[in-house]
Amino acid sequence: MSQQITRCKWCEKDPLYTKYHDTEWGVPIFDDKKIFEFLLLETFQAGLSWITILKKREQFRNAFNNFNYEKIANYSNKKLEKLMLNPNIIRNKLKINAAKTNAISFLKIQKEFGTFSKYIWGFIDGNPIQNNFSSINELPKNSEISNQISTDLKKRGFKFVGSTIIYSQMQAMGMVNDHTIECFRHKEVI
Repeated sequence: MSQQITRCKWCEKDPLYTKYHDTEWGVPIFDDKKIFEFLLLETFQAGLSWITILKKREQFRNAFNNFNYEKIANYSNKKLEKLMLNPNIIRNKLKINAAKTNAISFLKIQKEFGTFSKYIWGFIDGNPIQNNFSSINELPKNSEISNQISTDLKKRGFKFVGSTIIYSQMQAMGMVNDHTIECFRHKEVI
């Protein structure tokens, strides 16, 4: 007799969502390359569903040089225009231009702090926030900390980094554990 696995309710309708939930969401990430990947994807997600972005993740990886922020920071106008013609990604001119702007700002933060990871994890002293929500309806869209990070990133030149986007980033990279308490991942990512 197989045992039923209990997950957060938001991920149960699509196998891609389930895999993402079970292996990535909420796991603390300290690698700058992976953090930038999530930041780029989150900026493109603004106004869309996350599943839309997950389904295009590999196409984004191909279009944006495997999320190499050093290369993206040096994209020419011709490269940005070529991305606007790529039907495999979200073709939003402001978001595509923001990818380059954010890569440049990302590099500046790396130079100042040594790593982007040190910078962003510094907002919570390197310790993930452990929430204990019993329902997905309790999950906030943002927080005081996501407001602070968003404000600071904007001052540093980042685009498409509103508080809600940054809270999603925090969830994705494990700065906050928002797995509901009945989810098998809640205890695993602590």
